[in-house]
Amino acid sequence: MINCRSIPFTFPGLPGIGCLFTTRQASFHLPANGYASSQGETSFSRGMRRLQKESGFKAWRTVCQVHGRTMVFCTAEDNCEQTEADALATAESGQALAIRTADCQPILVAHVSGRFIAALHVGWRGNRANTPGLWIERFCRSFGLDPADLLAVRGPSLSPHKSEFIHFDQEWGEEFLPYFDPFQRTVNLWQLTRDQLLKTGLRRKNVFGLDLCTYSQPELFYSHRRARDQGRQAGLIWIKDTLKS
Repeated sequence: MINCRSIPFTFPGLPGIGCLFTTRQASFHLPANGYASSQGETSFSRGMRRLQKESGFKAWRTVCQVHGRTMVFCTAEDNCEQTEADALATAESGQALAIRTADCQPILVAHVSGRFIAALHVGWRGNRANTPGLWIERFCRSFGLDPADLLAVRGPSLSPHKSEFIHFDQEWGEEFLPYFDPFQRTVNLWQLTRDQLLKTGLRRKNVFGLDLCTYSQPELFYSHRRARDQGRQAGLIWIKDTLKS
C-alpha cells in the first residue's frame, strides 16, 4: 500500500529483509551526481532520518552516482557517500543501502538466506553496458553465492511507453533492436533489465517489478524527463537486526 512517503515491498519468504521505495513526498531535493549543495545534502539527510525512525534501520549507506560500472561493498565502518559508484552491497545488518533515482531503475537484490543484499542504480547507459549482469556477477563472486538463489525487485522508473530515444541507432545498437519500438521510438527498459538479470542465472519467479511510471505519475514521483527538476526518489534495502542477533 502506498503511503505519503514510501512504497514498501516484501520478498516472498524473506521477512528479515526491509525494502522500500520512496515517493516525492520524501522531499529528496538532490542532484543525481553527488552532493552539489548543502541544501540538497540537508534535504536528503533529513528525509533519511525520517525513514530511519519509521523503518528501524541503524544507519544508511549511499554513493556519488555517476552512471558508471563500479560496485561498492560496504561494512559497518564505511562512509562511502563521496565514492563514485552506482551499486552497493553488504552483509551487515541494520545498514540500509540507498539508491537515488528520477526515471532510472532502482534494483534491490537479496539472497534467499537473508544475509546478503545489494542496491543497483540502472540508467539506460547502464542497460547498454549490461551493468545489471555485471553487478550480479560481482555480488555473487564476492560472497560465494549462486545467482539462482537471488531475488530482485525493480522499483518505480520510466515505463516502456515513455522511454523515447529518437537517436536509437547512435545511442544503442543492433543487439537492442528486440526492445525497440520503431513507431513510438521507445525502448522497453523494464524488459531489458529483466532479461539481463535472468541471463545471469536468476530464476524467473524471483524477479519482480513495480510497474509504476515516474514520468506518468507526477503526484507520486519526480521525473527528470518530465520536469528536469532536482528531486529524487530513493530505493532502500536492509538486513533487519532481528535476523542477526
